[in-house]
Amino acid sequence: MPYRIALSRFAILLAALFLYLAPAFVTPAAAHDIPLDILVKMYVKPQGHTLQVLMRMPLASIQDAEYPRKQQDYVDLSKVDPFLHDAAKLALLNNLDVFEGDRKLPAPRIVSTRMSLDSDPSFATYEGALAHVMGPPLPASETLYWEQGILDVLVEYPIQSDQDYFSVHAVFDRLAIHEVTAVQFMPPDGVIRAYELEGDAGLVRLDPRWYHAAERFVVMGFWHILEGTDHMLFLLCLIIPFRRVRPLIPIITAFTVAHSITLLASAYNYAPDAQWFPPLIEFLIAVSIFYMALENIVILNPARRWIITFCFGLVHGFGFSFILRNSLQFAGSHMLISLLSFNVGVELGQLLVLCITVPALNLLFRYVVAQWVGTIILSAIVAHQAWHWMGDRLAVLQRFPWPTITRGGLVSLLDWTLVAVGLAAILWLVSLVAQRWFSPEPDESPKMP
Repeated sequence: MPYRIALSRFAILLAALFLYLAPAFVTPAAAHDIPLDILVKMYVKPQGHTLQVLMRMPLASIQDAEYPRKQQDYVDLSKVDPFLHDAAKLALLNNLDVFEGDRKLPAPRIVSTRMSLDSDPSFATYEGALAHVMGPPLPASETLYWEQGILDVLVEYPIQSDQDYFSVHAVFDRLAIHEVTAVQFMPPDGVIRAYELEGDAGLVRLDPRWYHAAERFVVMGFWHILEGTDHMLFLLCLIIPFRRVRPLIPIITAFTVAHSITLLASAYNYAPDAQWFPPLIEFLIAVSIFYMALENIVILNPARRWIITFCFGLVHGFGFSFILRNSLQFAGSHMLISLLSFNVGVELGQLLVLCITVPALNLLFRYVVAQWVGTIILSAIVAHQAWHWMGDRLAVLQRFPWPTITRGGLVSLLDWTLVAVGLAAILWLVSLVAQRWFSPEPDESPKMP
């Protein structure tokens, strides 16, 4: 009996070993690999009571596609039209929602489909794309694999008026690991708006009204301040020494005014556009956090902190502009409103941080650790993180060569110097007013003899 038990255990062990090693010796069935990068091109043109949409996409992004074959697995172009129609519905139309105003448009009519060569340049312009899709198909004698082809589609949506505003929600990110949708909207007024949407960009207003842009950028600013770790740590360093609303008012106001100045300047192309500038700003943001944390450790009650906060706020404004660089395409013709709305969102996010952080710090310093010790501990943790950021970002900055001094660069530097002098004068005047306003009132009660 014992040998039977040993044999059974050996059989179980052998079976387990086989199940573990079996996948290494079994060749998986061939599958269609998801492409790494694809580009979907779209032209959207309202005209009368019809909305025309021209689309182009690589056929390699359509997995497990069925198509007519001839010798050597080439596509039988004489019979491919119905299969292109199905591919257009499956990959494009089922992943695209189009809206007129707030109303979702019904399914469009597929006017024409074409299989094109990868080298075909027709979609460089709307006119060329329309002529190509409505023109003759590839000759049946052409030898072409399905994965080498391009799908071109023309569809039409019924609309009420070409003067309305239109929106699209394209979910083509399932077609590839990294997918970009290039959209050109061509309204009747002739002002073409171009969009570059990465993956699922959500609902995109192609010609937004001012309130659409304001809503989008308020939300964007709100979430940016909450998701940006460096900006959150900077705010924490500002709050730690005070933990009361009144002394924080001039500090937060100075930060708001400062980052609004540089954000607007950058959006209107008054900031350097050199490659070394963004890494420099990221490094200076880390420096600002490190400095604030050290000041909290060294100085118990820092005076006139709003002045240094204003200076660092100018740096953080450039950082905000880098985030908005690709998002300003959604502003339409309302850039200024969008920038101001983004600032409103940032301030709402900062207000939320204040409402949570100030009571939390007061409870921490009252019941857990003494104020001075807690300030040192928290500031030391922030300084440690900022120090690592400084090292990492300095390494990135050092990859770029020193900027070449040119006459135009010197003129730009002089302009910014004059701006800095003007801001310094304003700071000095405001500091006099703030010093009187925020200084403690003298005790006017009669003193006991």
